[in-house]
Amino acid sequence: MSDVHDAVREKYGAIAESVRSSPSDTSGCCGPSTCGCGDPVTSNLYSEAETSTLPADAVTASLGCGNPTALAALEPGQIVLDLGSGGGIDVLLSARRVGPIGKVYGLDMTDEMLALARENQQKAGATNVEFLKGTIERIPLPDSSVDVVISNCVINLSSDKDAVLREAFRVLKPGGRFAVSDVVVRGDVPPGIRRSMELWVGCIAGALEESEYAAKLRDAGFVDVGIEPWRVYGLNDARDFLTKSGIDVDAMAAQVEGRFSSAFIRARKPEGTSCCGPDCCA
Repeated sequence: MSDVHDAVREKYGAIAESVRSSPSDTSGCCGPSTCGCGDPVTSNLYSEAETSTLPADAVTASLGCGNPTALAALEPGQIVLDLGSGGGIDVLLSARRVGPIGKVYGLDMTDEMLALARENQQKAGATNVEFLKGTIERIPLPDSSVDVVISNCVINLSSDKDAVLREAFRVLKPGGRFAVSDVVVRGDVPPGIRRSMELWVGCIAGALEESEYAAKLRDAGFVDVGIEPWRVYGLNDARDFLTKSGIDVDAMAAQVEGRFSSAFIRARKPEGTSCCGPDCCA
């Protein structure tokens, strides 16, 4: 897992530094020069009303594949945790929704991203926000301490998703909600194509198949699990990237078309749950 952490930390640290030093040269996802991410993944995720009053660097550094703040239907006074908060766009949007009596934690393991996020917090004047350093596999918060866990295309980067989901379950209060955006695989995909497509949509391979994601959530103790693909990636979305990877795209079309998508993923921690998992951490 350390190799994956190192790769993610290096890549996203470089993105944050690029945004801080020359914001006009980057544009969402992984930055145009760092991987094969294309516009269909990151475009039209947020409304102009949501982004117009945010710091420009928070918008520029947005690396997601959805809008979990809208998905989560946040309410005033709630405590929210954003896993892999990056430049802070979803934290700042959540802070508006929960208001001054609520609080939003942003968790990230990359020093450069945390520095960028704190700069954006200061520019936005968000006083109900706290950015924490740590990994999503070991969340530095107490048991049953948050109402909602959100995340935006980050869980697919982890090599130990079971640990991430167990930790999300642990920190949620009984009845708390898990509401994330992530990339999922739909059906079987040949290994070579799978890795190339995942590099395109997520930069680091690791997206789960829909049913596997749902099963892992249930294994962690969640109920009311739902996965809703909302943006399905077609062959043409990734054609240029796959061609540059040496893949005969047309020959593989039937095995690629529609197999990857951005999805809204929802689940709930049952009421009356006082331990940190289905086996109470045994």
